[in-house]
Amino acid sequence: MKRILVTIIACFTVFAQSFAQDLDISVKLHNKTMYYPDSVVDNPVYVHITVANKGSETLRFKLADDRMYSLDFNVVNVKNSPLPATDTLIRRRTTQQTVYFREISLESGEEYSFVENLKEYVQINEPGVYYMDVVFYPELYKSKLISSVLSNRLTLEVRPSPSAASSSIVTVAPVTAEILQPEAISPDKVIEQTIIARQKSLWDQFFLYMDIEQMLLRDPVRSRKYRASSAADRKRMLDNYKADLMQTRIDGDVVAIPERFVIDKTVYTQTEGTVTTTQWFKYDNFYEKKKYVYYVRQRDGIWQIYDYTVENLGTE
Repeated sequence: MKRILVTIIACFTVFAQSFAQDLDISVKLHNKTMYYPDSVVDNPVYVHITVANKGSETLRFKLADDRMYSLDFNVVNVKNSPLPATDTLIRRRTTQQTVYFREISLESGEEYSFVENLKEYVQINEPGVYYMDVVFYPELYKSKLISSVLSNRLTLEVRPSPSAASSSIVTVAPVTAEILQPEAISPDKVIEQTIIARQKSLWDQFFLYMDIEQMLLRDPVRSRKYRASSAADRKRMLDNYKADLMQTRIDGDVVAIPERFVIDKTVYTQTEGTVTTTQWFKYDNFYEKKKYVYYVRQRDGIWQIYDYTVENLGTE
């Protein structure tokens, strides 16, 4: 009897491994836009999910009408801490009810796709950079131990919620608009918009004209690690770098918030330039005055910040 049980388990394991190899789950952001915390309905995060048969034989699986019984979203922050599930997901998973589903057959090379709102599965309450993948249950969800297939990993950037006051300074694309695209403006305008964006905590605008890779490479330690990394690890390092900037954990000068500033001098050729500014930072009883020199270069008609220097000019 024991041998029979072991044989059955072994056969099931081989079948599950073969099934997982043939069934491929891929995910991507659907109609990528700017994402903000909270608001499941007004600011959803739609994810396009594709189930594909990569094998040579017909593939069959179950797909629940309520997709919460067919998939999970794993979402972690830059500290690798998982985000909590929504109350809706927990309630449905812990309440006994009939689960309606369809059996789907995919021939070799065929695909089946659908779109789900990530925010219906996990709570996103804070801005930041997150990493997510999808767990697909071909035989429906019964517990975390059931056979499943894991998708590729995506990076999701969630912006701070825009304030009403910010719209009077910098034009902000609507929530439903596509991600902001840089424009062919002069170097001094690039710096002006970048500083104003930081004053208003508009991170999408702040990073719009910044060469993040070159900014990261300014640090010798990060530079060596970055150059020795794979493409996927480099992407993760860039995302972490942006997240650290947003949390003011590194490069504090470039993300410091001046109360006021003036652009003193702009010098540039067809491809390189510098923009010199004076910035004032308010403290309780005085202002700290600093000179910032931003180094910019042009790529495909767009000026980007790739370096900067800071000089203390005393107090006022």
